[in-house]
Amino acid sequence: MSFSQSPGLQATHNLPSLAITRFAGVVDHLIGMVCRGVLYVSLCAMFLILSANVGLRYAAGSSLAWASELPELMFPWLIMAGVVLAAQHGSHIAIVILTQRLGAWRRWVLLTGSLVVVGLYGSLAVVAWPLVEIAADERTPILQVPGSVSVSCMMLGFTLLAVVTLCRLPQVWVSQPDLLLDEPTDQANAGVQA
Repeated sequence: MSFSQSPGLQATHNLPSLAITRFAGVVDHLIGMVCRGVLYVSLCAMFLILSANVGLRYAAGSSLAWASELPELMFPWLIMAGVVLAAQHGSHIAIVILTQRLGAWRRWVLLTGSLVVVGLYGSLAVVAWPLVEIAADERTPILQVPGSVSVSCMMLGFTLLAVVTLCRLPQVWVSQPDLLLDEPTDQANAGVQA
């Protein structure tokens, strides 16, 4: 065992990366909790409002005037919360046939791809800001809610997607074996055992 492979030195060397990984995990968990809360609240509220409106139509022959506007305002938030949660769980469609064949370079390609995705989500969040300002002048007919309420969910959603992707970088790095570094140690271990 060489000095650089001693357990004590390795433990102190991994402290910053362990702290970063824990911090990223906490941030990722908090984003998941907030998105699940938005998902549950908006889905339940939409269901109750639409059910009450249907019940009023059949029972009284009339409906609530605002009952169609509120679900329309809540629906984009429901969708973006679901998109962020799907990104956290890796539930989006992925084509992995190319990355599976990369061998030793897989970790670096996935890391680079994740950083490109972070950049793209960040640029989408920046581009969404002028849309929020434009939509702020528009108001819904009955509730008079600014249009920026619905449009701002895109900006916030893209920002959260960038943060979630950043938080997942340590997992991407650890989950992919670096065959360039692992092969020599495997050959050295085989020579020691022989």
